[in-house]
Amino acid sequence: MPIIGDRPIFVIGCERSGTTLLMAMLGNHPRLSFPEVGWLFPRIYPWRYTYGDLSVDANFRTLASEMLFGLNQPLWGMDLNPATVVAEICAMAPERSFAGIYTAMHRRYARQFGNRPRWGQKTPNNLYFVPQILENFPDAQFVCITRDGRDASAISLESAFGVGHIYMAAYTWSAANAFVMPFRAKLGPKIWHDVRYEDLVVDPVGITKKVCDFLGEDYSPTMLEFHKTATAAARGKQRDHALLAKPVTTEHLGIYKQLLSLRDQRIYAAVAGEVHRKLGYDLDVEPLEISEADRKLWIEWDGRVRAARLDGPGGHIVFESYRDWLVEQRQARKSQGIWSDKDATGEFPIGHPDEEIIVGFRAWKKWKDHFAIKRRYSR
Repeated sequence: MPIIGDRPIFVIGCERSGTTLLMAMLGNHPRLSFPEVGWLFPRIYPWRYTYGDLSVDANFRTLASEMLFGLNQPLWGMDLNPATVVAEICAMAPERSFAGIYTAMHRRYARQFGNRPRWGQKTPNNLYFVPQILENFPDAQFVCITRDGRDASAISLESAFGVGHIYMAAYTWSAANAFVMPFRAKLGPKIWHDVRYEDLVVDPVGITKKVCDFLGEDYSPTMLEFHKTATAAARGKQRDHALLAKPVTTEHLGIYKQLLSLRDQRIYAAVAGEVHRKLGYDLDVEPLEISEADRKLWIEWDGRVRAARLDGPGGHIVFESYRDWLVEQRQARKSQGIWSDKDATGEFPIGHPDEEIIVGFRAWKKWKDHFAIKRRYSR
């Protein structure tokens, strides 16, 4: 059954587009609670059938356990006893479902950190699950942030968890933004609100006031003090999120001009130019003509680089290891008879050509296996 009444807020947008900044700003509003990223809709929701009948205590506890212990930040920093947290969250769940556990986790976080009346979630790739989110939370609201894809691509190439080649940076940005385009007109202004990164950093007060109006909340100046929070302090120590430890800044506007070669910009224009223009951004270069041989080569280079970076400085080998483990656990439950092929739903994104990107894997299984990347489950 759908869960109504919480009016949850989902911050979405292609990675490296300012989703973390917007999360931090909203999370410093006195009535709004935003934990760290969850990645629960992309990584668990499409495979919920593999947990079996959730009226069975053991199955429900398994689902809760994997949702809780699969978070990038352990238990979102909540003061929960790992030995009893599953029982506590299961008891709080308003129903025996994925949505029930999801709600309990966010309510528990909101209760601890300020006892705030509304909760939200920022996971960039939730943009691929807007219909599923609304099916579970019909009163949800979405704030979608968009950024010039050249800047987003350039920063992704510099990131420890980003792509390995400009071709895939452009492709990922274009695919994500093209996917959400139909939702704008379909959902309407009470459910959907767009923010441009460029507008947010130039006029943070004006744009956050508009976001608050959309949410039906009073504006609070504390939103601009996000950089003083524990989340910002922790994120700001990371090379990929250093700006979060500062007040809003425009220093990364147009950064692609420093980081992308003219050839890179032309590759971007060839891959993402159509979506780029539809979103109201200009292009100042001619697209490069890309041969099929070059396209295949660049995709392979991307895969090789991503796998090699996993256990490098700042790499996401721990998170990736858990995600691979999740896949194996599905098969383990199948061998135990908890589910069978007849239960498989095949719902999106299962079987999609971009399934691994959508789910949020940082490297392709093909290349992790090729290089025999070893897993690591602790930092």
